[in-house]
Amino acid sequence: MVPFGTSPTPKSPRIVVVGAGASGLIAAWRAAQGGASVLLLEANAQPGAKLRISGGGKCNLTHDGPVNAVLAAFRKEQARFLRPTLHAFSNEDVRQLMSSLGIETFSRQNGRVFPLERPESAAAVTEALVGLALRSGVELRTNVRVVGLVGQAPTLEAVRLGNGVFIRGDRFILATGGASYPRTGTRGESLAWLGDLGTPVHPWAPALAPIPLVHPHPEWEGVSLRGGSLDLFAGQGGRRVARHQEDIVFTRSGISGPAALALSREVESLRRESDAWLSYALVETPHEALEVALLETQKQQPHLLVRTWLQRWMPERLAAVAFALDGMPPSDQRLKDLSRPARKVLLGLLTGFPLGKPSRVELAKGEVSAGGVQLSAVDPRTMALKGWDNLRVCGELLDIDGPVGGYNLQAAFSTGFAAGG
Repeated sequence: MVPFGTSPTPKSPRIVVVGAGASGLIAAWRAAQGGASVLLLEANAQPGAKLRISGGGKCNLTHDGPVNAVLAAFRKEQARFLRPTLHAFSNEDVRQLMSSLGIETFSRQNGRVFPLERPESAAAVTEALVGLALRSGVELRTNVRVVGLVGQAPTLEAVRLGNGVFIRGDRFILATGGASYPRTGTRGESLAWLGDLGTPVHPWAPALAPIPLVHPHPEWEGVSLRGGSLDLFAGQGGRRVARHQEDIVFTRSGISGPAALALSREVESLRRESDAWLSYALVETPHEALEVALLETQKQQPHLLVRTWLQRWMPERLAAVAFALDGMPPSDQRLKDLSRPARKVLLGLLTGFPLGKPSRVELAKGEVSAGGVQLSAVDPRTMALKGWDNLRVCGELLDIDGPVGGYNLQAAFSTGFAAGG
């Protein structure tokens, strides 16, 4: 790996990097450290627009643990693709780089790595990476929008700017990001450019996004369900398609929180194909064992109110509404008077609290985008597009969407490092 503090060698090949986000900044720095003359083009007035707001401004840089454990969080195809790059520029390398730039990091109990608490940590990380690139000799131009690619395989000749100017180079690195958060300038148009050149691509799709519901519950806004699992079914009463064991929080239009974000891609895919239904398992205990526990409570506390017992498992605001569901016993009924059918309904509520049908998950609201350049079209060690001598892609432009927890920034850093090598 190139030492963090070395000076660039005399300039030779010209490398044009398009996009000054997380992957683009790392790619430009690495290329400059390798001796290239690097021009970094950014459409926004400031580099790193999306990086500056990552993690709510706190910037979840990466995830702690061995590289293999980090890889295990990704889908199998994505993990196989990322293996060479994460070993070449690992989560520990990211932390060491940040330390060399004066940004110390810490790991939370859940393994997420952040800069030590300070106001606007994400902005500090962005400025540190911009400074690193500039000190390495990178020429940064902002307010420059690329609108197309010029050339035919195997050689890209130039990128075309919005003002009609062509910028030529010896090698090109596209780090233009995905299609989420368009207010940060990510429009996803470069996927169409590559598709026009014959590159295999998957259309953009939402990932790590809140899930709207057909029948939302705005009165529950801010209420969380914790310690259970969000379940996705192929229609009400259908087979379970996916499950994610984390919390959710109700919003005015649906649900958010770690579990909702994690399943948003699968939810939207199933919703488009057929029917989808969501519920939340408040307890992981099997139905039979839970029934035994309830029967034991009936014996020991026969005068306990049903609503009091239910509030052990769910917030009071939801428990109050739950008693309006079909088959539920009266809230003021005592456990000793609970009938077998009512007991079954009550237990079913705990193992599958109904959330209902999801509506369209919005791409623009995702933390990242699913879709992008198909991984089979990219060399996983260099990020070179197969069939091209001088064109590489990295970051969110690749069809990679890891879970919440710093995984996507790590993928951006690692693939950017490989692209700049």
